[in-house]
Order: sequence, then structure tokens, then C-alpha cells
Amino acid sequence: MKRKSLLKMATAGLLSVSLLAACSSNDGESKKTVSNKNLSIEEITKNAKAEGEVNSVGMPDSWANWVGTWNDLKTKYSIKHSDTDMSSAEELAKFESEKNNATADIGDVGIAFGPLAKEKGLTLPYKTSYWDEIPDWAKDDEGNWIVGYTGSIAFITDKHNVKNPPKSWADLKNGNYKVTIGDVLKANQAQFGVLAASLANGGDEKNIQPGVDFYANLAKQGRLRTTDPSLSALEKGEVDVAIVWDFNALGYRDQIDKNRFDVVIPQDASVTSGYATIINKNAKHPNAAMLAREYILSDEGQANLARGYARPIRENVNLPEDAKAKLLPSDMYKNAHPVSDMKAWEETTQKLLQLWQEQVLINVK
Repeated sequence: MKRKSLLKMATAGLLSVSLLAACSSNDGESKKTVSNKNLSIEEITKNAKAEGEVNSVGMPDSWANWVGTWNDLKTKYSIKHSDTDMSSAEELAKFESEKNNATADIGDVGIAFGPLAKEKGLTLPYKTSYWDEIPDWAKDDEGNWIVGYTGSIAFITDKHNVKNPPKSWADLKNGNYKVTIGDVLKANQAQFGVLAASLANGGDEKNIQPGVDFYANLAKQGRLRTTDPSLSALEKGEVDVAIVWDFNALGYRDQIDKNRFDVVIPQDASVTSGYATIINKNAKHPNAAMLAREYILSDEGQANLARGYARPIRENVNLPEDAKAKLLPSDMYKNAHPVSDMKAWEETTQKLLQLWQEQVLINVK
């Protein structure tokens, strides 16, 4: 898998949206006209039902329990759904290459790709009725992208291999077990794992060196593994401690043996990132896409994501007990923070690749 985490029907207020309306010409080519309208949720819902379908990219049933939301949209609004699983970069490339012949209405991308999609002019802005409940760092000012769920760097420890599971980066440093981070040269999860270690040791997104030094020391001790901390590797007992997103850690734990693994957010520092929905500017089903975003941010949609171990972006969301049970306690996240300067982080990740090769990989035993 290439992936990698709703209606207030009583709301009578009007929502400003930029809606792309499609009509077909006699020669079969699709024509797009842009109109600015104030649409209520009821109007969006009515139009979405008429469109009757929504096609997504990077939002497969098995990722973050998207299946729950797609099933709800079908049951509640008779909206059919299909998905093509792909990476964030592939999603943007698809939007850009297909232009007016769009086959995708909505996508789910890593937060860094949201601003890029806007910059390329690929997005249809829609703020949703939950706008004020979304943190500023997790949304575009105009609604071109909005984070629906977050992930924070966590430790997953196999208690069969490690007697005292680490609770902090300091514990990890002083342990005698091996630490698996994955391929920092390719994996976004692993790169954020370096940033989290840097935060715990005085660095940040502009200064990654403390994180590089942390892993270089583990490598020199023969304690660092850069293989993929996959489900199968964990199940086989090949991983002592792995550094992964919390939703991956929780999913792995529950799929193998909930009692065998310890999952924590490191106490001293962690980094939080998110996945954002983008609506295709040329969507053939724009109302259905807007309705999907609206539903994703509702209590029901956020609960669906939580059931897939993805932490809802709305902090005050009312989750049912079965959804709450899938998540770590909120107090574990007191020292988990989002990247404050995404442009600086993008520049740092490019530098990280060379630093990792020259200072860490050279010492891996």
C-alpha cells in the first residue's frame, strides 16, 4: 500500500465556496465554469445527491478506516465511491495531468503537499462548517486544504525482547536494545523520527543536527537498524523498539497481540504531522467532494478515523467509547508539537539526506 490519518445538518448558516460546475458540450468534451455561490449545507447535500458519486485518490478502505466514511456516505446520501491508492506526489501529478478530464474529485495528502497543491492551482477551496475548530497550522486560510487527522511519532516496543520499554528519548539513548527507524533517505515517517529526536535534544526543524547525532551514536554502538519496521518484522520478533507514527504502532499492536507490545508517545518530545484533504479544482463531482470533507470533520467522520487509529484533528470532538479505545491517552501528547515552519523543514529534509549518509549510515554495523 502506498499510503501511509460529518454533517451539522441543523446548521442554517451560509458557507462561502467556489464551486466548479460542469456541463457537457455536444462533442463530448467537458466544459468547466467557475461560479461563486453562498451554499448552505443543505444545498451542498442536495447537489451531492444529484451527482451521486465521489472518486478519491489515496483514501483506500484499509487506510485510517476510510471505509467507514465511504459506507456512511453511501448509506446516508446514496453516494457511490471508488478510490485509486497512490502517494501524495502521485495524487498531485494526477490532478495536474488530467486537467479538465479529471477522474478524481478528492485526495488525502501529507500536510506538506497541501500548500504545493494550492501553489500549482489544483484545488477547489471549501472551508466546511467546522472551520473554527481546526487549528491554524492545520488549514489553509482559504480552505484549499484542511487536515482531517494527525499522526505523532511514537515508540512501539516488543516486550518479549525488551524488559523495560522506553518512555522517552533519554530512555532510548541509555538502553541496550536495538532501535529500528526505517529508511530516512526515502520514508517520510523516518525523517520525522529524526526530527522528533532532534526536538528532544535541543534542535528543531531548522537544526536537525542533534537528531542526526542521536542516531549516529546508536549506530556506533551497533544499536541502529534502518530496515522497514513492518508488521511482518514485528510479528516475527525482529524488532526490539521501532520509531513509527502512532496510528501505525497501534494498528500493528492490535493486529499482532495487544498485550505483547508497548506503545507510547515519548515523554520528552515528539512531532505531530497530519494528512489533509484536497478537492480537485476540476472535480466532476465537486458537491460530493465538499460533502465528503464536511463529513470527515464531523463527529461521525472523526470517529471513523479514530477507529482506524488516526487521531482526529478536532480536539473537542465527541467520540464514542469504541473509537476512544483505539487511541492513546491525550496526556501522552503534551510534548508533541507540529512543525512550526514547514518551508524550513522542507529545506532541512534535503540537507538531512546527505547528513544521514555521511554521519549515520557510515556507522551502521
